[in-house]
Amino acid sequence: MELLIVFFFLIFLPIFIIFFTHPSSESGFKSYPILGSLPGLVKNRHRFLDWTVETLSKCPTQTAVFRRPGKRQFVMTANPANVEYILKTKFDSFPKGERFISILEDFLGRGIFNSDGDMWWKQRKTASYEFSTRSLRDFVMSNVTVEINTRLVPVLSEAAIAGKSIDIQDVLERFAFDNICKLAFNVDSGCLGDDGAAGVEFMRAFDTAATIISQRFQSVVSFSWKIIKKLNIGSERVLRESIVVVHRFADEIVRNRIDQGRKTSSNEDLLSRFIGNDEMNSPELLRDIVISFILAGRDTTSSALSWFFWLLSLHPEVEHKLVRELKSIRERTGKRIGEVFGFEDLKLMNYLHAAITESMRLYPPVAVDTVSCVEDNVLPDGTFIGKDWGISYNAFAMGRMESIWGKDCDRFDPERWIDETTGCFRGENPYKFPVFHAGPRTCLGKEMAYIQMKSIVAAVLERFVVEVPGKKDRPEILLSVTLRIKGGLFVKVHERS
Repeated sequence: MELLIVFFFLIFLPIFIIFFTHPSSESGFKSYPILGSLPGLVKNRHRFLDWTVETLSKCPTQTAVFRRPGKRQFVMTANPANVEYILKTKFDSFPKGERFISILEDFLGRGIFNSDGDMWWKQRKTASYEFSTRSLRDFVMSNVTVEINTRLVPVLSEAAIAGKSIDIQDVLERFAFDNICKLAFNVDSGCLGDDGAAGVEFMRAFDTAATIISQRFQSVVSFSWKIIKKLNIGSERVLRESIVVVHRFADEIVRNRIDQGRKTSSNEDLLSRFIGNDEMNSPELLRDIVISFILAGRDTTSSALSWFFWLLSLHPEVEHKLVRELKSIRERTGKRIGEVFGFEDLKLMNYLHAAITESMRLYPPVAVDTVSCVEDNVLPDGTFIGKDWGISYNAFAMGRMESIWGKDCDRFDPERWIDETTGCFRGENPYKFPVFHAGPRTCLGKEMAYIQMKSIVAAVLERFVVEVPGKKDRPEILLSVTLRIKGGLFVKVHERS
């Protein structure tokens, strides 16, 4: 009986409100009697990000309140001043919060992306020290070089010779998965090769879990997923089965590393360093740390590069400039084509750095981030936010705000990141461009991500032309934990003359 009531509430009542009541006239998310802004979510859930862009761009301060039944409301902003206030100025007032943590806990446990307070700080402190070491950077360069030469290039060469289409998003995800497993755990998953059956099974389960768990945030009734989970039916049953596979894979990595001891890894991989920390070495927490590393190392870079290659197919003039820059660096350093660029070479790739950054401005790997408010606050733009309210900053919308990026905000233009005087890459205020987060939670792997992405793009563009059939239409967005392309991105690969 209770389930029937929930179904009625989810399906019929919002429809009744939409057609038989009138929304409030205020700017922002339309608010209806009784149900607040929920009918708009029902109507636009399939195009959630575009809907939020349209809504926030019409608000004078690029901030809107999403009204829900009850006292606890939800605020969404694309205002850089608000982002700085949340992520830096009043950092302690805006933790992840128990609601956010509880939604993701089945999947991410209490890893660094899903924890607050001491639990977060201890993981952050351990990881911060390791990410700042030169030995880790050298390990990243060495590993990405091997993976490009032995796996990525052969896969693309085979596709070029056979003249077959390949899903470049899938290839990039497999590559990134192999790369992060080697870097973080010193495990060769072989997912892009022929010996990675366990890794492939894990990836499929991981993608399924990430997609379903992100849908919890868009539940029309906040507790509905809890009921479905309790009944073990539908998507929550699939989620539970997927998480079993994810945990089994992560548990095996932890168990093997503990059994082998730290000698075999030479203290190079990140997991060994956490095992050596007495405050971090419980099997459950280590498993959560493994899953967090995979999420950070696989999903973010593969998402960014998938959208990058689609954008590049629309802008041959950008591709031409990139190839010219790579050729210039070859001539300057005397290295042959086919020899993977070193770290110092990557630093010379200003236009490539700009092009990848511009792609992430429009298609940020983490499109929306959410925190909670622990006390009544007033944001810099004057928006009131009450205790226990939720608030999101929308990086996807921020990249499309004329008030932030000008009238050409929708245009893919790497030159906006190039200093006209020096010709070098020019960064932006991180609260205007929060793709790598900002403040105390700034992404520790930012440099590592750019090393991997620039190395991959340089290796691919020197050898191949990546052609995207039907490229004029934007691929459908799959809003998972990261921003993915629904159904993949199928391309034709040709050897570059």
